[in-house]
Amino acid sequence: MRLAVYSRFLEQLQEQGHGTVSSCMIARGTGVTPAQVRKDLAYFGEFGTRGVGYDVEALSGHLKRILGLDRKWPTVLVGAGKLGSALALYEGFLTRGFHIVGVFDIDPDPVGNRFGQLDVLPMERLEEVIQRYGAQIGIITVPANAAQEVGERLVDAGVRAILNFSPYVLNLPEGIIVRHVDFTLHLETLTFNLVYKKEEFKTF
Repeated sequence: MRLAVYSRFLEQLQEQGHGTVSSCMIARGTGVTPAQVRKDLAYFGEFGTRGVGYDVEALSGHLKRILGLDRKWPTVLVGAGKLGSALALYEGFLTRGFHIVGVFDIDPDPVGNRFGQLDVLPMERLEEVIQRYGAQIGIITVPANAAQEVGERLVDAGVRAILNFSPYVLNLPEGIIVRHVDFTLHLETLTFNLVYKKEEFKTF
C-alpha cells in the first residue's frame, strides 16, 4: 500500500530533521511518480501548499490517522516456530502500534517458552486472550495443514483481519480481511524482473 510506504519515508525524513518535503522528493524516495503522490494524497484532502510543499510532521500525522496508526492494535500470533518467534520479537510492530498480546502453539513443545515479555500459550487459551484484549488482528505462521482451522478459530473468536504467512490460501467468511505473505513469491517477482530487464537490454 503506497500510503504506508509514504508514511515510513516521512518518518525517516523526520529523523533526519527535514521540516518540509515536496511531492518530487517523496516520489524519489518511494519509487513512484510525483503525479501519483499528489493524486494519492489529494484523495484524502489538501495537505500541502503550492510552491512550498508538505509539512513533514503534519503530513506524517495525517497519514498515521488515515492508516489507523494513531491507536494501539492488540494482535495475536499463532505458530511459535522459527518464523513466529522472529515476528514475536520484532520491535517494529510495537513502534507502529501493533501490540502482540499473545503467542500460541498447538505443539506442547514450545508452550512455556518466552519471547521477550510473552510466554507461548496453549491454543486452549486463544479465545480467552482475544476477548480479553479485544484483538481484531491475527498473524498465522503455522504449517499449511493447520492454517484453515486456525483461521476459522481466530474469526470465531472475534478477529477480523489476518496476516497469513502459511502457504495455504484461507477460505474465510466475507468481510474478513486476509493478506497472504509468501516470501518465495516475492523472490520470484525479483527474479522475473531481473530476467525481464536482462532480456530487454539484449534487444537494444
